[in-house]
Amino acid sequence: MNIQQAKDYIKNDVRLYLKKDDYGEYRIPIVRQRPIFLLGAPGIGKTAIMEQVAAELNIALVSYSMTHHTRQSALGLPFIRHMEYEGLEYDVSEYTMSEIIASIYDVMRESGIQEGILFLDEINCVSETLAPSMLQFLQYKVFGRHKVPEGWVIVTAGNPPEYNKSVREFDVVTLDRLKVLNVEADYQTWRRYAAERGIHNAILNFLEIKKEYFYHIEMTVKGRSYVTARGWEDLSQMILLYEEDGLAVDETLVGQYIRNDKIVKEFTAYYDLYNKYKKDYQLDAILAGNATEEAKIRGQKATFDERLSVLGMLVDRIQTEIQEVMVTSDYLTELMVPLKAVKAASETKSAKELTDLLAAQEQGRKTLMDNLAKANSLSEKEKAKHRRIIEFLQHGEKAVLAALVESGQEAFGVVKQSFDKEVAEMKGATQRTKERIHNLFTYVEEAFEQGNEMLILVTELTVNTYSARFISQFGCEDYQRASSELMLSERQNQIQEEIKSLDL
Repeated sequence: MNIQQAKDYIKNDVRLYLKKDDYGEYRIPIVRQRPIFLLGAPGIGKTAIMEQVAAELNIALVSYSMTHHTRQSALGLPFIRHMEYEGLEYDVSEYTMSEIIASIYDVMRESGIQEGILFLDEINCVSETLAPSMLQFLQYKVFGRHKVPEGWVIVTAGNPPEYNKSVREFDVVTLDRLKVLNVEADYQTWRRYAAERGIHNAILNFLEIKKEYFYHIEMTVKGRSYVTARGWEDLSQMILLYEEDGLAVDETLVGQYIRNDKIVKEFTAYYDLYNKYKKDYQLDAILAGNATEEAKIRGQKATFDERLSVLGMLVDRIQTEIQEVMVTSDYLTELMVPLKAVKAASETKSAKELTDLLAAQEQGRKTLMDNLAKANSLSEKEKAKHRRIIEFLQHGEKAVLAALVESGQEAFGVVKQSFDKEVAEMKGATQRTKERIHNLFTYVEEAFEQGNEMLILVTELTVNTYSARFISQFGCEDYQRASSELMLSERQNQIQEEIKSLDL
């Protein structure tokens, strides 16, 4: 299975493991909640999906790499305790609490979130002294003499032996206590994730042409050569920062993340070509509806790889604008929740009391953010949204004080004025984005004519979460028309194939 399928399975399993009956007991007894074991090559996103699952289910996450643990840190340190049995005193060995178990209790106390995921990475690489204790842990969820708290689901991960010399293969007894998910690197799944994460378009276009370079591991005369999804994502972040500071992206930089000489040379050469296309085609003019005749003629004569690169750059820009609109829409939708409470209170409270309510709403949002962060389940997207809401509430509080109004209704009017302004700005951005999408469709029709580029454009807008939501919420006539035509064309081709198969 690919990493997205693995995420869906884990999310469903965790949700069901945490399901309770009418008496508050877990429907699946703790001892029957099999730990999940993700087995897959390094760098394909096993850790990333755990963060996503925790954030989406609003539960906590505690992560550990087991290669960093000795028997003492995992199970606790021994100490002597004096005990009395049947009138006689004895010295008995006890153990301090496991560092891992203690971390769970720390997160529960600091965040207030009582359920979560304990994620143990590289579990099949534990030290020789710790290995015998893992069977007890996997079956009974116990480290030493201390249990994993109820409400905490165990998910583990590891690499196959061909990727890691330290791997200790589990025997049947151990495997029989796990839910094993074999995960493979899958480019199309990663590409959907990468597009929404803002991975540099040069990387996405390059891998669209050279899919075999997405994940590549081999032995060479110089040693092991490897390219992973993690490497491409980390390289993307650095390229974006290099471009921001006007620094040159060269083979030395790329080679720090992509550990294959051939792929490094090919990507660096493509990156230079990518920047040339960006300049030659004047992308801003195309999206503004002012595509030059030269850009149209060049598109008509271009090779498929060049067309794919140019289309990728244009789609990337549109997707970025669409994402900004949808992120703002989500922020304004959630902002309406505290504002409705403020509006209801404005009918009976004074302006001073309303500013106190705004301050309380702001503090409540900060506390929520802080708790989610302590639970390791606050995504970057949610963090940004919470911060925008907090900034709006702060601005509203200051605006009410500056307006020198007395009644609560007048105070709410000041706040609503700011909200209406942001809504108007979003509507303006939405209209501009729709116009630029129209210009993109127009250019693809004129420059690429009957090629596959229109199919690629429609597909990209369909599979991307933000653009699919944008089109559903605000509409797009060009998309609907092109989609209908492509479906009709596909059906005609299908009918022709069926006729041929009849051999009439």
